[in-house]
Amino acid sequence: MADRKIFAGPRIRRIRNAKGLTQTAMAEGLGISPSYLNLIERNQRPLTVQLILKLASVYDVEPEELQAEAGGSVAALREVFSDPLLSGELPGDQELIEVAEGAPNAAAAVVKLFRAYREQAERLSDLSELLAREGHATTLSSARLPVDEVREIFERRPNHFATIEEEAETFAQLLQPGDDLFGALKQWLRRDYGIVVKVLPVATMPNWRRRYDRHSQRLFISERLSPFDQLREVAMEACLIRMQVAIAAELKSLKLGSDEARRLARFELARYAAHALMMPHQAFASAAQRARYDVDVLRSRFGVSFEQAANRLTTLHRPSGGGIPFFMMEIDNAGNRFRRAGAQGFPHARFGGGCPKLPVHAAFAQPGQIFVEAVEMPDGAEFLTIARTLEGPQGAFSERPRRTAILIGCDIGFGDETVYAAALPGSRTATPVGTACRLCERVGCLARAEPPVTRPLGLDEMASGLSAFDFQ
Repeated sequence: MADRKIFAGPRIRRIRNAKGLTQTAMAEGLGISPSYLNLIERNQRPLTVQLILKLASVYDVEPEELQAEAGGSVAALREVFSDPLLSGELPGDQELIEVAEGAPNAAAAVVKLFRAYREQAERLSDLSELLAREGHATTLSSARLPVDEVREIFERRPNHFATIEEEAETFAQLLQPGDDLFGALKQWLRRDYGIVVKVLPVATMPNWRRRYDRHSQRLFISERLSPFDQLREVAMEACLIRMQVAIAAELKSLKLGSDEARRLARFELARYAAHALMMPHQAFASAAQRARYDVDVLRSRFGVSFEQAANRLTTLHRPSGGGIPFFMMEIDNAGNRFRRAGAQGFPHARFGGGCPKLPVHAAFAQPGQIFVEAVEMPDGAEFLTIARTLEGPQGAFSERPRRTAILIGCDIGFGDETVYAAALPGSRTATPVGTACRLCERVGCLARAEPPVTRPLGLDEMASGLSAFDFQ
């Protein structure tokens, strides 16, 4: 207790007000001056051990109550004010502490109200998706961050940008890179724009992947990145310079609602352009067909990573037809989904991606191994899925490496055109999966994490099912 100072002014004030005492009366009972008590209540003086013991004996106050921290309440309030509806009103930490300390009941009520609002919003979102799946238009919407708007647009449209593809083919012909695209890009940047590419050590660039210094005309790349990712970063910068008109045209067609959303989308389009430059469409599509879409063969042939080759597969299917309509999803080991794409847009209503039985979640148990499964939706639709872990930027010895997992897939009808169909059992038994637990009505699912919003819970005290949530 003596090792740290305890400031508990608002709590002392609440105790005094609860007992109907004035500052003078309470100060007299504690044997201190009213002015000193006033300083304590304003958190300008800490509580001493003697004063805590006096409070405990005179006013029957538990010492633990005076030492209680407001950290939990502050964290909960910070979560409330991080909601898009209130993001512009986020108070500073000191203001949150004052609210949590000065009005703990009101703070708890605000947190309770926010959690009820968020639960209601999630249910409305689930019901909206369910209605949309059944062909009913809805006007339900929720507050979205710019990143949510960008993700939704990219995930629900064909992952093919014809203008960027044409510009990338032209750029590749101009560079004539042969087997050294990295060297060709460095030479082009230096020759045409005076930009020098430098790979810098971690100590110099601890927090950046890529940084362009306009004053010195130098492009810095972090040595944390693999050679494949270093190439992509340089290609992105080159594409932002060479293909700015094509990128701007595609960006305008997305009709985004804010400058921040447009900046995020521009980054995604630059990433797309870099892949198109590293793996030109015509050459990559021909190689993919000959290799029966073997990602390992393609990444070796084009000198790219597994993730880059898998990502590029989702761009081969043009809206006019041709090519297998692959879709893709990337998650981290906590289950957060932060990248989804597909030739028809990621098939949310039919496939979802939220089911814990998908092989992408099992991939973390065996890093680097490819998992191939056929999965079946409740409506009978089947998909061929391929999952594998990915390694992120290299960390220091003391840092935990960043690892994600990627899932690519296509309708099972295209499965025999791929090399992965041979890995399926002869009977081709599909794993039953769902859109998401809240929308899935499969009975007795051992992997169920939440009850479905479409069914009432079964509360039979005489029987319980295999699922964590029984429903009628």
